[in-house]
Order: sequence, then C-alpha cells, then structure tokens
Amino acid sequence: MKDLGPLPLSSREFALFQSLVEDVAGLHLGPTKQALLVSRLSHRVRALGLPSFDAYHALVTTRGQEAERTRMLDCLCTNETQFFREPAHFEFLREHVFPEWTRRAERGRMARRVRVWSAGCSTGEEPYSLAMLLLERFPPESGWDVEVLATDLSTWALARAREGLWPVEKAGRIPPPLLRAFMLKGTRSQEGWMKAGPEVRDVLRFAQVNLNDERGWPPGPFELVFCRNVLIYFAAPARARTLSALLARLRPTGHLFLGHAESLTGGTGGVRCVAPNIYARPST
Repeated sequence: MKDLGPLPLSSREFALFQSLVEDVAGLHLGPTKQALLVSRLSHRVRALGLPSFDAYHALVTTRGQEAERTRMLDCLCTNETQFFREPAHFEFLREHVFPEWTRRAERGRMARRVRVWSAGCSTGEEPYSLAMLLLERFPPESGWDVEVLATDLSTWALARAREGLWPVEKAGRIPPPLLRAFMLKGTRSQEGWMKAGPEVRDVLRFAQVNLNDERGWPPGPFELVFCRNVLIYFAAPARARTLSALLARLRPTGHLFLGHAESLTGGTGGVRCVAPNIYARPST
C-alpha cells in the first residue's frame, strides 16, 4: 500500500490535542512535539477513514470512544526501557535497602513481605529486573513473600510486558547469575529469544494505570516505588500532584526512585534525598 505521508495539523488542532492529552493523562506536549503527534497519529486518522485531525479529535472526545482514546495514548507514549537501567539504583538496593530489611525482619520489626510498584513499567524490563534481584536475595523458601506490581498507561506496552519475552540481545545488561537463574533460553522456533522463568512470573502482577488519575491506583503501602523517566513528560501541576500521591503510597520506611533527569518539587516537604534520585521519609 502506498504511504500517503503525514496529514496536515494546524496550530488550532494541535492545541486541542495538547489540552486533551494533558487533561486525560497529565502529559505535556510542548510546541516541539507537534511533528511527533503528526507522525504517530496520522495512520490512526487514515485507518478510521477520517478527513482530518479535527475529525479525529471529535471522535476521541465522544462518549463511548474510550477504546480509541486509549489507542491514541498508546501511540503517543514513549516506551524506552532496559534491563537494570541506571545500575546505581540497583546497587543501592543491594548494599543498603536489602541488608536493612534483613536486619529488621530478624528483629521482628518487619514482616517478611515486600511489595514493590513499578509505575510506568513500559515493556517490562524494569519490573522483571526488580523481581530477579528480589528473588535472589529473598527467595520464597527463606520465608519471604515478594510481589512486584507493574503498571503502565499503554495497553500495548503492558501486553509486551506480560509476555516476558525478549530478543537475547537484551540479555547483555542482566548480571550473569540472574540471567542463568531466572531466564530461559529459547530453542527451535524460539531461538534467539529469552523468556522469564516461572519463579519470576509468579511474583509479577500487571495492570493498566493512569498516573494522572489516582482513583485507579493500586492500594499501598509499598516498600519501594519506581517511577523513573515518566514524570519528565508531565505538566508541572500533574507532576507535583503525582509525586505527592506516590510518596503517600510508601511505607514510612519506604523509598521512591525517580529517573536521572527528575527531582522532587513542590508538595513534597519533609522528604529527604538519600542517594541520587532516591528519596525517603525522615523516619527512615
């Protein structure tokens, strides 16, 4: 089929989508994102047989069109991720958080149960990394119960995450002991692929969650919340509101992990930085 190229998008139409996307998902589409919107949504407009972006906006704002609105957001989401991305965060867990959990559990000050939330999990590399690291240190046979909740706005990304299947080229960032213990190497028709083993799958839970709408969030508390390289796409008011709500989902001794380009801003008084882009409450 002939590629018809991008559709024209007027400044007025772009403003309509800017407002819609911010209202629904908290995402800020700055002036430089106009070309991105055109490139990612033109095919949807044409697939639906619509004459313009104006008509597409009218469709996705119509009651009963929630599925197409979700598909629109899927197209606009940036799903960039890696296994063990920002390695210093995982080293902090190994060297500081995990030993403290062990000490507290041995003294009866902590139940041997850990709940972790990967908020904005994309195609799953982050929550699977966390699950492998946790199971290595706190295996079920030692009496620990581990749960990793993985959520994302994108239904497409979540479907990929649930599969737990990646090209073997992705294995390079996984520490060899964890790779051997928790990943299965594909053979025959699956050659060149790797799949998460059953131990890892057993501790993972997946759900679609819009971080701009706290009413649909999972209940806390969590020992760890990872929300990395997500809030940089949010408008400032939504970012501050979401950060405060994420901190409220932590246990008093919990930790919040943000991306390298993110930091805590308004509405988060009393929280302290314990390492680059890692935050805790004063009581920890």
